[in-house]
Amino acid sequence: MLKTSALEPVDYLLIGHITKDITPTGYSLGGTATYAALTAASLGLKVGIVTSIGSDLELPQRPGIQVHSVISDTTTTFKNIYTPAGRIQYAYHPAAWLDLSAVPEIWRNTPIVHLGPIMQEVDPKLARAFPNSLVGLTPQGWMRSFNAEGLVHYTDWPEARYVLESAQAVVFSVEDVRGDESVIEEMVSSIRVLVVTESSAGARLYWNGDVRYFRPTPMEEVDPVGAGDIFAAVGSCPFCDSTGFRQRNPTRSRGNSHRRRSESWFNYNSPVIWNL
Repeated sequence: MLKTSALEPVDYLLIGHITKDITPTGYSLGGTATYAALTAASLGLKVGIVTSIGSDLELPQRPGIQVHSVISDTTTTFKNIYTPAGRIQYAYHPAAWLDLSAVPEIWRNTPIVHLGPIMQEVDPKLARAFPNSLVGLTPQGWMRSFNAEGLVHYTDWPEARYVLESAQAVVFSVEDVRGDESVIEEMVSSIRVLVVTESSAGARLYWNGDVRYFRPTPMEEVDPVGAGDIFAAVGSCPFCDSTGFRQRNPTRSRGNSHRRRSESWFNYNSPVIWNL
């Protein structure tokens, strides 16, 4: 493990790779762990991240977020290409596997645990490793793989029922399942709360099998990367009880819209940040 200062208890634990994202202007931080952690911290939660990165990635020092990392020779790297036909992704240099041995003891009873795989790096058994926690999922990384050239493609998720039956809520995009409604319906039968985001069209919420649709205020899209992760983090707040979850969906849709509209909003000028 990387040497860190003494860890403190947190409210919100993320498990998944922080990534290097290739952009036209260089590298930026990415991955569900990045976007969801920044969002949760901005909402006032104490955040912990269990991840794996290589020595090639230096994380900025930011208060409010603690990071515990498994040593790796490489850092998971992504390249996103947006076309009129949809997004094309490439993935390179996957970092280390994350299982229960990677999670510090002090974080194993965190109130909210968010499993956020981005490329098959999170052990599905972790869904059943936190009996005292609310376990939320953004499972996109269990539904994709990549070929020898790094091209990311959809893959089946054989552990889906096992994982979903152990969690309290799941968020993924209609793109993650290639628009296959049969996959969505199968998942709905395994979990109480399921959210499917639909890009600029908003989202649908399945609550004990009942479905509700939420449409956001139209906004100019600046950068869609991470919008679903922000959405999931807001929805996982401890005050989202069975009533609040429904009432707050419009707010989360607006948050998603603001991600699309404003780069400055996502630069987190507020004191939200990493603490190694």
